[in-house]
Amino acid sequence: MIYSEELTKIYKGGLKKRGIVALDRVSLSIQAGEIFGLLGPNGAGKTTFLKIILGLTKSTSGRVEIAGFRPDDARSRLRVGYLPENHSFPSYLSGIEMIRLSGKMCGLGSSEISDRIPSLLQQVGMERWGTTKLRKYSKGMLQRIGIAQALINNPDIVLLDEPTDGVDPVGRVEIRDVLKKIKEEGKLIVLNSHLLSEVEAVADRVAILQRGRVVKINTVDELTIRGTQFEINADIGNKLIEVPEEIGKKLNMSTTKLVVELREESQINFIIDDLRMKKINIRSIVPIRLTLEQSFMEAVSDSPTTPGGEVTP
Repeated sequence: MIYSEELTKIYKGGLKKRGIVALDRVSLSIQAGEIFGLLGPNGAGKTTFLKIILGLTKSTSGRVEIAGFRPDDARSRLRVGYLPENHSFPSYLSGIEMIRLSGKMCGLGSSEISDRIPSLLQQVGMERWGTTKLRKYSKGMLQRIGIAQALINNPDIVLLDEPTDGVDPVGRVEIRDVLKKIKEEGKLIVLNSHLLSEVEAVADRVAILQRGRVVKINTVDELTIRGTQFEINADIGNKLIEVPEEIGKKLNMSTTKLVVELREESQINFIIDDLRMKKINIRSIVPIRLTLEQSFMEAVSDSPTTPGGEVTP
């Protein structure tokens, strides 16, 4: 649904009239029916990527397609719904009026808009508040109406820029449930967020950008599982457990738990065999997981400081 190849964007300006690299040869392939997280520190290029998709700015080089169309083809935007960050919906409108306005901007007819509004309000949990003016909405209510207006044209692709920013924990859970329902309809959701715990809870895959480059892309599970670290819960008692240096090392051990780091994942079988030979009852073996935030910090810390920033055009 979204495909980019060597996508590059260099803004004019910067110190000594050098260009500023916002995107540096970004190649991504994002599929229908997934929630795709776009992560990165400020200035990593996330918003620039969305702007290019929406045709709000042009790339310097490379290629990008949205549902088979280039961004300069207006047909591409007929397939997209968008909730911007820091939106400013007219506060004198009600929720229904806001959705209706968005529908008209998408070129939909009045009867078609009227037919879709009730189900959209129900989908985002705003049936009771559709006639209430936006000025009376909480931040979470505004975000849910924002998602509803992004869905009015029944898009295949939904771009959400910081959808839970400033929303209280209850509102975040409600928005998370809405996103899962949208995914179940087979739509693609691209989620740009600084709240990594929220992305971890809903995303299927994640791309981490740093200085305009993709430094990691994988499923959330692959990014958070430490494949060579294991926590073994067992009735160890006072028995001696040694891990040969050639296969790994002990990180921690108590009478009920052994934590090991191995050189290869398959070497967990050696540990299991050793425990069984010592007649130690094994209750569970669990791969140690990072949080997505920890994986994110590793990715941006390990990535090179250049390229990115300023370049000579």
